[in-house]
Amino acid sequence: MILSKEETYSPSEIENLQSERLRKAIQYVYANVPAYRAKMEAARVAPADIRSVADLGKLPFTTKQDLRDNYPYGLFAVGVGKLARIHASSGTTGKPTVVGYTPYDMEVWTECVARIACMGGATADDIAQICFGYGMFTGALGLHYGLEKIGAAIVPSSTGNTQKQLLYMKDFGATLLVATPSYALRIAEVAAEIGVKPERDLTIRTALVGSELLTEAMRQEMYKAWGAGLNVTQNYGMSELMGPGVSGECEKLCGMHINTDHFIPEVIDPATGEVLPAGERGELVITCITKEALPLIRYRTRDLTRLLVGDCACGRRTARMENLSGRTDDMIKIRGVNVFPSQIEEVLLGVDECGPHYELVLTRRNHTDALEVKVELLPAALSDSYGDLEKLSRGIRTRLKSALGIEAKVTLASPNSLQRFEGKAKRVTDLRNVE
Repeated sequence: MILSKEETYSPSEIENLQSERLRKAIQYVYANVPAYRAKMEAARVAPADIRSVADLGKLPFTTKQDLRDNYPYGLFAVGVGKLARIHASSGTTGKPTVVGYTPYDMEVWTECVARIACMGGATADDIAQICFGYGMFTGALGLHYGLEKIGAAIVPSSTGNTQKQLLYMKDFGATLLVATPSYALRIAEVAAEIGVKPERDLTIRTALVGSELLTEAMRQEMYKAWGAGLNVTQNYGMSELMGPGVSGECEKLCGMHINTDHFIPEVIDPATGEVLPAGERGELVITCITKEALPLIRYRTRDLTRLLVGDCACGRRTARMENLSGRTDDMIKIRGVNVFPSQIEEVLLGVDECGPHYELVLTRRNHTDALEVKVELLPAALSDSYGDLEKLSRGIRTRLKSALGIEAKVTLASPNSLQRFEGKAKRVTDLRNVE
């Protein structure tokens, strides 16, 4: 189902709408956000210089550091008295990034999430179990309101107590699951431990996953765990931009449709800032053109993707973004080689004996970096034969070297021995600067 007419606008209609909204947004931030006005003046650009989307490149970038430097409300365009909601990131690497919503922002957010829920396969008949953590994180409440808007019944079970999650899922007849990919796999794992077979005993038919990268290999693991008939679609967003609702996959699985009437996407070379043409991979930059409280301009997301244009078989005509290939700040540099965890995940999940749980441990000895890849074996792959395990380990090392271009130590871990995650999975342990 296509929820909004804007999803079917032609490229020229969208560009005209974007240009109109961009002009208003720039005038708005220049008048109401001193920090933005200072950035624009430093770049020698005035609101009158921005007449259409073609002028977007004249504007300076915004980064997460700008949000932290102006903590908590310095980039807000309205006073706190006009806010309906405040959210914030966890702030694990510094000050949290604070985001706010006016009542109008809440309406737009709900509309955008409702669109991506519909394109992902949600319907008014669904019973949606939301296994995101409720609180300052935008994911749970974002999906909650969007799914509620289309008429779905909500089970706000949050995270944790996985056996009770399964009890709710079975007894309430949940048909739609909202979770991170890693927690969705954890639920299926616990189900197997207590004798519940998702495909046979549960009624989940759709999984709307988000908040962490979903590789195609991980999607295949979802099918294995939940049944080949499961509809798995992912959606994209981040707190700074809105929360979930920026883009999402339709059931054709040909990229994530961007709500381009609210967000203007660009892809840039992360090193130079040069805007790249559609089809070239780089860092995603988003300009928010309808937000009242926090209207970010040319926000550098650090996410790596490429833009796809052309009509989709689902009937939508919006630009799409390819599924993420990683983040610039997730990149690991090992002995001069750039490595992304997603590359390693693709290798590991291509090995029949390996499960979806792994950890990457980085160390440094004698000024030389080393990578250890810990991966859990599936129960059926356990063997008392040292020779068999060594052969398997050697095969994984060979595959990793071919994919990465560097040697890695491979440690085969027994089933259920590595840490599980209910929120975003933490795959990398960097000990290189630990004394």
